[in-house]
Amino acid sequence: MIFPNCYIAANTDYADLEHFVPAPIFRKKFTSSNTVKAEIIIGAAGFYRLFVNGNDVTKGELAPYISNPEDIVYYDRYDISDFISEGENVIAVLLGNGFQNNPGGAIWEFEKAPWRNAPKFALRASLVSNNGSITEIESDKSFKVCESPIVFDDYRCGEYYDARLELDDFHSVDFDDSGLRNAINAESPKGEKRLCDADPVRFYKELKPVSLKRHLNGWLYDFGENNTGVCRISVDAKAGQKITLRYGELLKEGVFTRENISFPQQSDMQKDFVQKSEYICKDGKQTHIPSFIYNGFRYVYVEGITEEQATEDLLTYMCLSSDFSECGNFSCSDETANKLQEITRRSDRSCFVYFPNDCPQREKNGWTADAALSCEHTLLNFKPEKSYIEWLRNIVYAQNEAGALPGIVPTGGWGFSWGNGPAWDQVLLELPYRIYQYRGTTEAIEICAPAIYRYILYINSRRDADGLIAIGLGDWCHIGYNDSKEAPLILTDSIITMEIFRKASFMFKAIGDQKDYETAKCLYGSMRESIRKKLIDFLTMTVLGNCQTSQAMAIWYGAFDNNEKAAAFKVLLNQIKAADNHMDVGVLGGRVLFHVLSENGEADLAYEMITRPDYPSYGNWIERGATTLWERFYKEGGHTDSLNHHFWGDISNWFISVLVGIKVNPDFDDITHFVVKPSFVKKLQNASAWHSTPCGKISVSWERTGENTVELAVEASKAMHGKIVLPEGYKFADGSTSKLLTSGKFHLSAN
Repeated sequence: MIFPNCYIAANTDYADLEHFVPAPIFRKKFTSSNTVKAEIIIGAAGFYRLFVNGNDVTKGELAPYISNPEDIVYYDRYDISDFISEGENVIAVLLGNGFQNNPGGAIWEFEKAPWRNAPKFALRASLVSNNGSITEIESDKSFKVCESPIVFDDYRCGEYYDARLELDDFHSVDFDDSGLRNAINAESPKGEKRLCDADPVRFYKELKPVSLKRHLNGWLYDFGENNTGVCRISVDAKAGQKITLRYGELLKEGVFTRENISFPQQSDMQKDFVQKSEYICKDGKQTHIPSFIYNGFRYVYVEGITEEQATEDLLTYMCLSSDFSECGNFSCSDETANKLQEITRRSDRSCFVYFPNDCPQREKNGWTADAALSCEHTLLNFKPEKSYIEWLRNIVYAQNEAGALPGIVPTGGWGFSWGNGPAWDQVLLELPYRIYQYRGTTEAIEICAPAIYRYILYINSRRDADGLIAIGLGDWCHIGYNDSKEAPLILTDSIITMEIFRKASFMFKAIGDQKDYETAKCLYGSMRESIRKKLIDFLTMTVLGNCQTSQAMAIWYGAFDNNEKAAAFKVLLNQIKAADNHMDVGVLGGRVLFHVLSENGEADLAYEMITRPDYPSYGNWIERGATTLWERFYKEGGHTDSLNHHFWGDISNWFISVLVGIKVNPDFDDITHFVVKPSFVKKLQNASAWHSTPCGKISVSWERTGENTVELAVEASKAMHGKIVLPEGYKFADGSTSKLLTSGKFHLSAN
């Protein structure tokens, strides 16, 4: 494909927080005769909206993508045949800052990004007539330009819109553009040119406020749940009235605050700009939806409206995310677990805008560890693999010459000296590994394989004299039960590095790369030997740190031999008992703790730890009204950061794969292979889950029918094969404890 490469801009001036530059509108009239097929290819360094003869044909919100344009610059292709008329036509483009100019990202130095400039775009329209001739229209200086009513827009701040400046029908043929200036040529971005294959970002539901009340100097709208999106404003007003919207997710002692979505390093001006939008009204009834921003919020604090205007119809929550479909879910007899599944899925969705980002309200960054920790349960619930693969291309480009990866992708250069390390860098392997497991495709592995090889050589070079690693972030967001110490960095980095080498060897073998497989396998063996020699006390079977994270990670990732695991597990149980059966981990320990417990016969204990109502636990979040997963397990009344993160969400995986027992491709060698191995935890009366795979759908449910009896129902596609394996203490009616996978209802009894 030949991409359009003639980039144009309105000017060279670009906005910052003290200097607003309106979003520009571009127009081009052209004549068409006997056109039977027409298409447009458009690329942008920034966000765009595309109009053809007054029709908004844009694929979704925030098109085309969010990327470092020096790595990859994205294009979209549209079939516009149905929108072309005989005679005069017009193409119009509204252009926003997007990632090209990001002054609101000061903490991560996007204001210093080498590509920072005024937004720009390139476009080619191709018109095929009925005789086969082709007419092409290319973006150039003949495009007319004017300012739009979007006075200011920023990815992390907001949008300032002055409806008095609206140009009626700016995207129609009849609009008189004779007095407008011409566009200017702009330098083409340096990145690889690609059609965007990620799922588009779209609105997927609307919410009305559940409450509305006077608050401080304005009005507080509560939408009942934390999500991601924008507000559609509908108001009857007089020209010049200014309405200010501040978006947030926290009430502190009943008072709206945005303190949890700002950073100490930010100036007062920067803090004020975060998630704030302004709308200046024109005369009469009017409706507006912002074009180039999104916010993470439950509450909106509104100033500048009258009591008559303060109705529930003033604001509508337009929830947005990447537009992927669901492919699984879970429910059970315990409402706490059901709510945890609900808020996990809500966080997964609201933190996914083209790629998984850490939070939608303050950072909006593609933090690598967050995605590595959440990808398995996200793949069980949704179909984000196209978006994962597109983001992996960006991760590969972000790798530096030494082989290191930044902690956020995309980045303008930030994240190599802090914010990364093995636990974060593992995203390069974890995503393709899980896509291979759950979708049966090696595409992501093949894209990442050269970068993976460079990375394992790089991380091996960072080992110390003992063969261990301690260079990055560790067990982040540690709960600190009774002020306990978190796992040592040298333990978490070394264990994750060992696992990186293991996954690398597995994936190289999966694509037939024997040489690199042997290299990675050798590194794995060397790393495991160093861990066993330096980080484990085999007299007591205790791992360095003597904490839940250290012990659980060493067991789960295979630092212990099989004949050692039982003794090591007893140590973990004692650590949990010392914490009164509470979690005492950070995100790395939390990712594996419950799986270690259930694999060793303690599913009931794991379930208790997850759902118990007192701090610290997931159940405590529900008790305190959480509608999304929080960044940390905060004590009541303590400091609060983000209230919408997805990296604690593996409990959804545990619900589906352990409680209900749907285990997809457990040996990583056959996407049609399933094991159904449920856990009949005592607190539950029933549980059910389903998952759709490339070979069909599997549904599993179980329900207690008596004190010692359970009915298990399985419905599996005929293309699937595998086993149904009962938990210890249960048997089928014929006395067996396992059967070949088949659809049906099975009456089980306790031994």
